[in-house]
Amino acid sequence: MRIDKLLANRGFGSRKEVKSLLKSGAVQINGVAIKDSSKHVNVESDSVTVHGEIIEYKEFIYLMLNKPQGVISATEDHLHDTVLDLLEMEDTVYNPFPVGRLDKDTEGLLMLTNDGQLAHQLLSPKKHVPKTYIAIIEGEVTQEDVEAFRNGVTLDDGYETMPAELKIISSGLRSEIEVIIEEGKFHQVKRMFESVGKRVIYLKRVKMGPLPLDESLELGEYRELTDDEVLQLKNYTKN
Repeated sequence: MRIDKLLANRGFGSRKEVKSLLKSGAVQINGVAIKDSSKHVNVESDSVTVHGEIIEYKEFIYLMLNKPQGVISATEDHLHDTVLDLLEMEDTVYNPFPVGRLDKDTEGLLMLTNDGQLAHQLLSPKKHVPKTYIAIIEGEVTQEDVEAFRNGVTLDDGYETMPAELKIISSGLRSEIEVIIEEGKFHQVKRMFESVGKRVIYLKRVKMGPLPLDESLELGEYRELTDDEVLQLKNYTKN
């Protein structure tokens, strides 16, 4: 890989800015100052430093975000903040995108990556990757609702959902539930409860496939996935 491409990948600026950085003598490969922007570097074995700081190359980035309400699951929006606005510049340089979406007023687990193949596998309808949500429902959730979800419900546009697993955590004028769905239709959880005459007033995604939300993450915080977590996701979508 060319040294200028590596530095651009790590967020050191435009092509012109990277050239200026190289000309200043701040960049070294294996302890030797490099000023030629076309110089090739072996990202596997060469040691690259900028002002003495070691620079590592990563092709892919995998992030877990605890999405807050009021933020759009998109890469850009002219009216609202997007999930990319929550990331540090050192991570946005990889051009990550959200894997699927959470509604503006929904909280919880959202994965961002630039690995298009893995994202496709996680979102493919053929894979039936389950998504687990915790919700507060206005109204008493009953065993009849559990049965209705188990059999699939009819949404307002006539769509018949796949079976979903509904678990009642507490029931009353406001009920707390857990629901697992294997689809990702627009506002699906909200519309499923509307189909049984109830309204979702709080919704949080806590798991996607084998990946649970890291509860130590405050709303708006994120972290990179561990190598084990990435491997689990890849193995999960192989079948």
